Amino acid sequence: MDDGDGVYSIGELARRTGLTVKTIRFYSDHGIVRPAGRTPAGYRRYGPDAVARLAFVRTLRDLDLGLDVIRQILDRELTLGDVAARHAAALDAQIGVLRLRRAVLTAVARRRPTPEETRRMHELARLSAAERHRLIGDFLDAVLADLDGGPAYAAIRRSMTPELPDNPTEEQIEAWVELAELALDPGFRTGVRRMAEDYLADLPPGGSAPPRPDLVALARDHAGAAVARGITPDSAEAAPVVAALTAHCARALDHPDDPALHRRLLHRLDTANDPRTDRYFELLALINGWPPPERRTPALDWSVTALRARAAR
Repeated sequence: MDDGDGVYSIGELARRTGLTVKTIRFYSDHGIVRPAGRTPAGYRRYGPDAVARLAFVRTLRDLDLGLDVIRQILDRELTLGDVAARHAAALDAQIGVLRLRRAVLTAVARRRPTPEETRRMHELARLSAAERHRLIGDFLDAVLADLDGGPAYAAIRRSMTPELPDNPTEEQIEAWVELAELALDPGFRTGVRRMAEDYLADLPPGGSAPPRPDLVALARDHAGAAVARGITPDSAEAAPVVAALTAHCARALDHPDDPALHRRLLHRLDTANDPRTDRYFELLALINGWPPPERRTPALDWSVTALRARAAR
């Protein structure tokens, strides 16, 4: 009870603060809150400031600060602002780890990978920024090695490089894991290498002439409209679309619109027609915060089927 002079017994202090007698005694023994004096029988008595001090201590404990740090704050050896900034940074790191774990677990729940695949996914998610750049650099070196495309080479590298932000969303982390798995896939690497070779082969020699339209982009533009209109690639309605496409490609390459051009175009589109490429660029856009790209696969499927149907006639 209050002794009438503003001094409290440990029991009264417990009632006023909501802490247990045992906790207050522990804090007292460790110098967090000090008694104002003792009774002749040796019982501790605490002044009015002890109530406010213990309330503050309780708040700091709720923020997960240790007793040594709390004592330094109370004794003004550390400022609360400095400690708060330090702990906020630590919490940011913990939040990043938790978001990473959640992203991996979400991907595991959806994809149901094997234990080995799960381990690899977790390792890919934990890579540092330098390690991520090295992984993608190795991928791009493998698919673009020895290809001399001048400015086009640099443009291809830029267009295929993911840049995970410092504070990525769970979706971006999950996208990075999937993209990294694609980049490590030997079959995907081989396909991208072929596409890069074909793309650079269609560029003007020496790089001095104006850039030519990309044949894959031309097919996407011409066939995409046909797909949207519901024209089937082996129908009579497809003939003028194919004719317009081959004529446009002939002008772009300065090549006669003949069977040789059709075979070249068919090879180019068939090589580029890999759904994994669409997925790579979808993931890349999500990671980099770019607008979602238009999927090429439906238009390329249509173009390849239409060209083969025409060649068979």
